Amino acid sequence: MITDKSCTEFLLALSSSEPVPGGGGASAMTGAMGVALGSMVANLTSNKKKYENVQNDINRILKEAQALTQQLTDLVEKDAEAFEPLSKAYGLPKNTDDEKRIREETMEKALKTASEAPLLIMQKALEAINLHEELAKIGTKIAVSDVGVGVLFLKTAIMGASLNVFINTKLMKDRSYAEALNQKAKSIIAAGVEKADRVYREVEAALV
Repeated sequence: MITDKSCTEFLLALSSSEPVPGGGGASAMTGAMGVALGSMVANLTSNKKKYENVQNDINRILKEAQALTQQLTDLVEKDAEAFEPLSKAYGLPKNTDDEKRIREETMEKALKTASEAPLLIMQKALEAINLHEELAKIGTKIAVSDVGVGVLFLKTAIMGASLNVFINTKLMKDRSYAEALNQKAKSIIAAGVEKADRVYREVEAALV
């Protein structure tokens, strides 16, 4: 499994000529690291007398963040699994009309499947940005910079994964399906980037 690799092995695999991991997997891993930074801030806040009035919120954030970290880590694998059929579809012959039809049908199905994981990455990253928005307000001030770093990672996860949606939808013959996916992705970008930038500005203002 890709996620069983060490950091060095993952980077070597990412830099190789192999099709996976690629931008989608890297986006998911970046998102997972962003959530993990939020968890660190929450753990540093937890059970501190100064923050006992927000302990229930911190407990909830830790639980949700743990789930999101696992989901984004799993999406590294799911993105790779979904890309394999698409990679094979590109190599199908297209010499005869039958071959062209089979290739087109296979490509269409593979493109739709390959769009699912990056869209999920975007959704999970947006959920995590919401947690960071809370942490910027109630988390320990000694680690507020890590909220800023985490939210930047999550913004990157959204933007990076979106490109993996758009490169697939661009090639789809079913344009209504493609446009529906594009609109979902654009909606997440609009919400996620606005919120991530706002949280980052709040963190920056607290430090400078």
